[in-house]
Amino acid sequence: MHCTKPLCLMQINAGCQRTAHLCQMWQSISTAPFDRDLEVAVFDHDGPHALVFPCRRALDGWIKAETEERIDVRPTHWRPWNKVS
Repeated sequence: MHCTKPLCLMQINAGCQRTAHLCQMWQSISTAPFDRDLEVAVFDHDGPHALVFPCRRALDGWIKAETEERIDVRPTHWRPWNKVS
């Protein structure tokens, strides 16, 4: 699949659930905070997608927020984690 990053992020945004609150727009990964749960977007061989679990930025990479397990991802964008369990 070939697509430009802004277009792909628009596709990810279009796929978010529409509820009483509006979907948060994606931010550049370079601005991701260290102190909260985040939804991150990655581009891989299947194209763009958001991870299905909350992540936290660590000094040496990324971890799963719930287990604090280190994960090998290189996200390009983030937004606050707002999913309901």
